[in-house]
Amino acid sequence: MHKRILAVHDISCIGRCSLTVALPILSVAGIETSVLPTAVLSTHTGNFEGYTFRDLTDDIEPICEHWKSLNIKFDAIYTGYLGSVRQIELVEKLINSFSHDKTIVIVDPVMGDNGKLYSNLTPDFVMGFRRLSKRADIITPNLTEATFLLDIPYEKDGYTKEQIEYILKELSKLGPEKIVLTGVSFTSSRLGCAVYDMNSGGVEFILEQKVEGMFHGTGDVFASSLIAGLMNELPLVKAVKLAESFTADAIRRTDKEGGETRYGVNFEEGLADFSQNIKK
Repeated sequence: MHKRILAVHDISCIGRCSLTVALPILSVAGIETSVLPTAVLSTHTGNFEGYTFRDLTDDIEPICEHWKSLNIKFDAIYTGYLGSVRQIELVEKLINSFSHDKTIVIVDPVMGDNGKLYSNLTPDFVMGFRRLSKRADIITPNLTEATFLLDIPYEKDGYTKEQIEYILKELSKLGPEKIVLTGVSFTSSRLGCAVYDMNSGGVEFILEQKVEGMFHGTGDVFASSLIAGLMNELPLVKAVKLAESFTADAIRRTDKEGGETRYGVNFEEGLADFSQNIKK
């Protein structure tokens, strides 16, 4: 029987990110993917000007009420970009309504990068994501989002392994048993993530060769492929390695093509191999 996952994300009509990334990656991994759109944008917000934004907050409750009448339950609930503080509250409610005793909740607390909140977000979002993290089994923040969740300064000059381990363990105190921290780097040539499982107490660093440049949508590619691995019964570290390799290949492919990176990375050409690798 196929597993059913709910992806709670926005739809950016142009630019590979959010649902246009999550749907194909999860589907090719053999997972029935349901969606709850949080907003519709003409493009994503990175390096595009004049984009349209349609807030779908008022549609979420009616959709959920209909699902309740169908007695829908999900094996995993995966949240990404949320368009309003009220949406965070609604996601907390839908976790209660549509989970069974083995449902995995994965929260990507999309809030910012490079030490700053995204321009359309307020400090209320930080408080909301702290609450939502309590409901999560796994969270996948980048370093900026981690520092906001913990209310600690962002270190522009980089982090030591000891500092990263401290951040991971402090994040686990918010509630999630497993943390995947992205954007981790200790040298100029390698970039990746740090993984912490509270049950084992171990920290593992998984780093790939860094490609210079700004590549939009890679966080969604990574998180979606990570969840695809987990839903295919891969252990956390193995799922992270698979997701990081898939994402890094997409970045290298895009860099080699030399196109405009604001349109996202070419993950599509790697989907067939990803589908094979995830089943091995």
